[in-house]
Amino acid sequence: MNWEKLNADFETSDPKSILRWGYETFGDKLVIVTSFQPTGIATLHMLTELRATVPVLTLDTDILFPETYKLIDEAETFFGLPITRIHPELTLQEQANQYGEALWERNSDQCCHIRKVVPLDKALKGNYSAWVTGLRRDQTGREKTPIVKWDEKYGMVKLSPFANWTNEMLWIYIHANELPYNELHEKGYPSIGCNTPVCTQPVREGQGDRAGRWVNSDKVECGIHLPAKEG
Repeated sequence: MNWEKLNADFETSDPKSILRWGYETFGDKLVIVTSFQPTGIATLHMLTELRATVPVLTLDTDILFPETYKLIDEAETFFGLPITRIHPELTLQEQANQYGEALWERNSDQCCHIRKVVPLDKALKGNYSAWVTGLRRDQTGREKTPIVKWDEKYGMVKLSPFANWTNEMLWIYIHANELPYNELHEKGYPSIGCNTPVCTQPVREGQGDRAGRWVNSDKVECGIHLPAKEG
């Protein structure tokens, strides 16, 4: 595929058209991976409008917020799409036995690797030809996100249909279509991860939407969207 041309074409396309291209190109080998942030909710709505039956995966680390679990159940009913919950191999107790209690407080990279990166790697590799993410350029550290690329890490095409959308555009879309969303967004949590003070906190006015993630560290990604490590 000519990635440069595709990106140039998609830059002036809307996310729904990009998702349509993904579905027409890859069929049931296209997979949606969502953590049910606003971008994921908009993605699911557009899929239902396209009548595109594709797998939907979400990473359940076993330490999500109650509000997130509630939204997953609600979204499954609202959109009529079966959602596959991907769990880590280790339970929280097994992880504590091997690595100590509250690993996220001492080594958040290792915790994310165990509970997010490894499970997703096993779920994706060899099973799909393309995956859809909710990455946007207005998010910290994601300013150069292409709409489409070859993902060396997972060996498939990576689509980010909302790359050039803003947070404001998403919320206009969600409210206009009366879509469900996480209650925590109204309590100062623009980006929601695991339910620990280290992983997710509310943000102060004027801070970026991911400022509440991995507070007091220079970490900005859990590892899913980082390049594969060489060697």
